[in-house]
Amino acid sequence: MKLAYFTNQYPKVSHSFIRREILALEKLGYEIERFALRSDEAELVDPFDKSEFKKTSYVLSGSLINIIFVCCTVILLKPIKFFSVLAFAIKIGFRSDRGVLRHIAYLLEGCVLLKWQQQKAIQHIHAHFGTNSTAVVMFTHLLGGVDYSFTVHGPEEFDKPEFISLAEKVHYCRFVVAISSYGRSQLFRWIPLEQWHKVKVVHCGLDDAFLSATNKTPSLSNQLVCVGRLCEQKGQLLLIDSMKALCDLGVDCKLVLAADGPMRGEIEALICKYDLSDRVEITGWISSQQVKGLLIESRGLVLPSFAEGLPVVIMEALALYRPVITTYVAGIPELVKNDQNGWLIPAGDSDALTASMQALLNADSEQLSAMGRDGHNAVKRLHNIQLETAKLAEYFKEGLA
Repeated sequence: MKLAYFTNQYPKVSHSFIRREILALEKLGYEIERFALRSDEAELVDPFDKSEFKKTSYVLSGSLINIIFVCCTVILLKPIKFFSVLAFAIKIGFRSDRGVLRHIAYLLEGCVLLKWQQQKAIQHIHAHFGTNSTAVVMFTHLLGGVDYSFTVHGPEEFDKPEFISLAEKVHYCRFVVAISSYGRSQLFRWIPLEQWHKVKVVHCGLDDAFLSATNKTPSLSNQLVCVGRLCEQKGQLLLIDSMKALCDLGVDCKLVLAADGPMRGEIEALICKYDLSDRVEITGWISSQQVKGLLIESRGLVLPSFAEGLPVVIMEALALYRPVITTYVAGIPELVKNDQNGWLIPAGDSDALTASMQALLNADSEQLSAMGRDGHNAVKRLHNIQLETAKLAEYFKEGLA
């Protein structure tokens, strides 16, 4: 079967799970074309991402004139269908936070995707994220393109389901994937009962690079690591508050923020205000291998998120026998079990975050080892990329049987 994957941006530093899924499907014998709207090549540091960049076709890499020319061709060949889809795009654009003009742009991009589907004999297209990437794929389908499916991650899709026309996207798709039971429940909230059968749960997964980890010995260092884009929803400002509280208590510890993002300046200002420059390090964007190295050398992962889907970095930390401190948010409690493989705390609770960080730093080798084993086994059971991708492959085949 020849499939296409489509995302807004690919490859991307924080989207290694998409790359793993594509590569696992190719191991099963699928031929995969990579399509995306754009990619920031300058941001890529991982050699695997750089390799994927060379395999990907970008809708916005051509000139606007070329895009308009492709659109005019579609109008000439399918005038009634085009203007019907245009009316639909305008209708959902009026109630969207992105506006009508943006949705017309999605339709133009859909025309390019339609041309590529036909040229490359694509049989099915799968999108990741239920936002603009799925809008483009939906318009492509309505213009006469192949069937589509998409994966919903959250939290953005669940923050504004009506604005992004989530119900309409599910209505026209063959099936929709949720990455957790929580995600499935949120989809059930926004679609009619007769559409519930379309919702499938396929977890994000890890490959043997993590699942075959042999470093079972816990790290007794005083270093904690937080891996996640520096943005509001990840809760790093709260984490800096807790580092200040721990230092005031005389606790000797270090925190590494492994990422970059729009809130870096604000986080750096708070670090400076609290005089924590010798205790908190921001790495900027680093490769997957560097992230893995940081997880191994750290005592554990801290991710005090306010909103999430189910972060892949939590799976990576647990697979490497490292306990996790995180929040009772979305699908996280389906993997992280309090006092078994980590600490679950209420989101936004600075005191609970400080206490759990102190507990992790005080945990002895025996406790850390037990938590590490439990976490590793949970990831192997629930997030094996080969097993999860095999489920997805069955859903692709069902529609073409």
